[in-house]
Amino acid sequence: MDLGLHGRRAAVAAATSGLGFASAAALLAEGATVTICGSDAGRAEAAADRLGAGASWVVADLSDPDGAERFVRDAQEVMGGVDVLVANAPGPPPGTFATARAEDYPAALDLNLLSVVRMCLAAVPAMRERGWGRVVAITSIAVRQPIGTLILSNTARAGATGFLKTLAREVAADGVTVNSIQPGLHETERVEAVYGEGLAAQVESIPARALGRPEDFGAAVAFLCSEPARYVTGVALPVDGGVHQGLL
Repeated sequence: MDLGLHGRRAAVAAATSGLGFASAAALLAEGATVTICGSDAGRAEAAADRLGAGASWVVADLSDPDGAERFVRDAQEVMGGVDVLVANAPGPPPGTFATARAEDYPAALDLNLLSVVRMCLAAVPAMRERGWGRVVAITSIAVRQPIGTLILSNTARAGATGFLKTLAREVAADGVTVNSIQPGLHETERVEAVYGEGLAAQVESIPARALGRPEDFGAAVAFLCSEPARYVTGVALPVDGGVHQGLL
């Protein structure tokens, strides 16, 4: 299937590894030009080198209130515009109600909610003017069923989902789609760091009985960014091997 992404310009945040990197790779494979960001110049440059021709990089600290907006502006300058935005950011530290302090929440909201808002504010107006655009945010399956040890992430990503659903309604008539993907457990450094030796037990609870492959997740991102997906908007798509059991 031709996804109609050849020549499109994609900004993929936090893409030096993991699901962000896989998303950038999938978009490149479909003929898009990609700019990624990372907080460390060395890691960002190395990731762009691994992605190969068509990939460029910039430095952006998404935990900085201005970093997310600056990333989009830098990507627009590098590529001459942004047609596709993949909003992504590292997760905040683990925590529970008992261990997370009130002062821990603003940083989590900056990282996983307000960074999404700021990236959209920087990218979407030009998409509306051109009459074509794609926004896909990488959130978490915890939006549907909170993970007990990740209260900060649960809270921030649920807020981001509400923002994205609202934005989708406002820009649908302008040819801009806005969706999110809710990953379950995938083969990433983040998952290994959070679960450690308990990861094997977590895999047993997945109906697919395996961790997700980042490249399969990237393919889902690419489809939602595609021309064939032009009538898909406001969707929050679980990609979790069957973990989410709700009917809706």
